[in-house]
Amino acid sequence: MIGGCETGPAVPMVGNHNIVFSNCKGRFGTYNKITGQEQSYWVGGQYMYGRNPADLEYRFQRVAPIEVSPHDPNEVFHGSQYLHRSVNGGQTWVTISPDLTAFKPEFQMASGRPITRDITGEEHYSTIYSIEVSPLERSVIWTGANDGPVHVTRSRGEQWTDVTPSDMPPNGRVDAIQASHHQAGTAYIAMHRRLLDDWHPYIYKTEDYGESWELLTPGDNGLPDGYPTRVVREDPHREGLLYAGTDWGLFVSFNGGSSWQQLKAGLPNSPITDIKVHEKDLVLSTMGRGFWILDNLSVLHQASAQIAGSERHLFKPREAYRMRYWGGFGNNVPQYRQAGAIIDFYLSEVPDEPLALEIFDEEDNLVRRFAATSEDYSLPAGQQDPAKRMMTPEGPMPSIPDTFTVEAGHNRFVWDLRYPGDTVPAEEGGEYFGVGSGPMALPGSYTVRLSGLGWSQEQPLRVRIDPRVAAEGVTMNDLRAQLKHNMAMRETIGIANRMEDQMERMRDRIDSLRTQGLMTDDEAEPLMEEWNRIYNELETSDEGSYPPPMLLDQLGYLYGLTSGADQHPGNQAPERHRQLRSELDSLRGEWEALREKFPY
Repeated sequence: MIGGCETGPAVPMVGNHNIVFSNCKGRFGTYNKITGQEQSYWVGGQYMYGRNPADLEYRFQRVAPIEVSPHDPNEVFHGSQYLHRSVNGGQTWVTISPDLTAFKPEFQMASGRPITRDITGEEHYSTIYSIEVSPLERSVIWTGANDGPVHVTRSRGEQWTDVTPSDMPPNGRVDAIQASHHQAGTAYIAMHRRLLDDWHPYIYKTEDYGESWELLTPGDNGLPDGYPTRVVREDPHREGLLYAGTDWGLFVSFNGGSSWQQLKAGLPNSPITDIKVHEKDLVLSTMGRGFWILDNLSVLHQASAQIAGSERHLFKPREAYRMRYWGGFGNNVPQYRQAGAIIDFYLSEVPDEPLALEIFDEEDNLVRRFAATSEDYSLPAGQQDPAKRMMTPEGPMPSIPDTFTVEAGHNRFVWDLRYPGDTVPAEEGGEYFGVGSGPMALPGSYTVRLSGLGWSQEQPLRVRIDPRVAAEGVTMNDLRAQLKHNMAMRETIGIANRMEDQMERMRDRIDSLRTQGLMTDDEAEPLMEEWNRIYNELETSDEGSYPPPMLLDQLGYLYGLTSGADQHPGNQAPERHRQLRSELDSLRGEWEALREKFPY
C-alpha cells in the first residue's frame, strides 16, 4: 500500500520514486517506500462524511487531483474547489486561487435519499478535477472542474482567468488537461457529459492561453459521435501527434486533431481513463483497473502519408538495451514484451516468396538471418538458406534461418539480440539445435536489412549495455571476453552435436543393411562394439537415475556457466573448455578411424 484509498491518485516525486504523494478524498499523504510509512497532511482536516458539501470549508472529491511540477519535484499542487500548493511534501499548504468551479447551489446536497443517506465525498460536485502545469512555462497552471469551468493562471496563481470554451455545454466534467510540450500557450482539454446522458466527444484545443478554442471532435472526423472522451494527451516527441482515450478505446491523430483513427493493437474495448507517454512507450489505464503498454512508438513518430502509400517500408528501430528477463505468461502476471530490439516494417501485401530480415555488425559481418513468410508459405523443415554456402562437418555450420509470419500492413518482430544456435541437419528434414539461440551480441552499432526479390532497405540499430550492469563495473572488455568464450563453446558443442548425428546415421545405416541381408552379423558386431564405446563417451546413458554425465552434457553444463548474466568468463571456464575440447578432438579421431572401417 502506497497511501490513499481504493481509487485515490498516487503520484511519485519526480526523480525520487521512493517518495509517493497520494490522497483519499482530500486526505493527502506523503508515503516513503524506505520506511513504509505515510505521513498525513490533510488540507483543512475537516471530517466530510455526512455533511452537505455546501457547508464544507473545502470540497474534495474521491480522486482529488495531485500535480507535481515538472520544474521542481518539491512543488506539489492539490485541488479542492481551490488550488493548494506545497513545497515541503504537504507539511505546509498555501491556497493560491479563488473557487475555480461553477458552484451552483442547486447541486449541493446530501445524496442518496430516499434509498439511503450516502454522502462520503465521492459525490461532491463543484470540485477541481484536473490540474496541469505547463512543461514549457513554470508560471502557467491550468485547472478544470467536474462541473465545467476551465481556468488558467500565467502568474503562478496570483491572477486567474476563466477560459471555459464558449460553445462547451455546461456542467460537464473536465476530465483531463494537456499543456503542450511544443508550443507555449497551447493546451488541450477533454470533457465528457455522459452522466448527463450526453454521449458526444468533447476535445478542445487552444493556441492562445484559452482566449479562443477549437472543437477537435465534431463527430465526423474519425472519432465518432457516441464516444465520450475521458483524456487527451500530446506526444512530447512528435508535434501534432495526439492520443485520445474514450469509453470505447484509444484514438490517435497525426495532424493535431483535424482527423482521428482508432488504434487497437490488441487493446480490449474498455474505457481509457488516462494516458502517459513514457520514454517513447504509450502507457494506458483502463476503467477495469488494468494497465496496458504499447511498446515503442517509433512507428507512430515516423509514420507519414508517403510511407502509408508505399509498398513496403522498414522503420528505423529505436535503440535497444541488452536486458535479461522473462516475459510474463498467464492471466495473473504482467505480460512483459520479449527482451530485445523491436523491428517494425510495413508491407502493402505479403510477397509470394519469403523475405530476408538480416542483422549485420559494424564490420558488415552477418550476425543473424530470419526468414519472414506468410501463413500460406513456410520453408521446408531443415532446408538450408540458399544464400549460405555448405560447410564441412568439421567446421561451424550456419544455422537454418529462424522463421516468423508476416501479414499485410504493420509487422513487428523482436530480435533477441543473440547469435544463432549451431544447427545440425538431420534425416527427414529435421534438425538438432546445439546451444539454443546462441550467445548474446555485444553493445554497439548494427544494421538491419529487409530484402526480397529485387529490393532491399536498411536501417541503423544501436544496442546499448544495461546501465545497471555498467554501473556495477561490467565493462565492454568483459563482454568481449564473454562473447569470445561463448562463441568458442558454441563451435565445440556444434561439432559434438554433428558427430553425434553422424554416428546415429551410421548406426541406422548398419541396422538397415543387416535387415536387408546386405551386411552379416560378423561384419556388423565389431563395428557396433567400437561404435558403442565411442558413443557412450559422447552421450549420457538414459538408464537409471543420475547417470554420469558424458561429454555432450559436460559441454552444455559449461556453456550455462557463462550464459546467464553479463560477466567476464573468469579463468576457470576457458580452462575447462580447453580440457573438454581436447577430449572431443581425441574422441573425434577415434570416430574418424571407425568411419574408415565402414565400407558402405
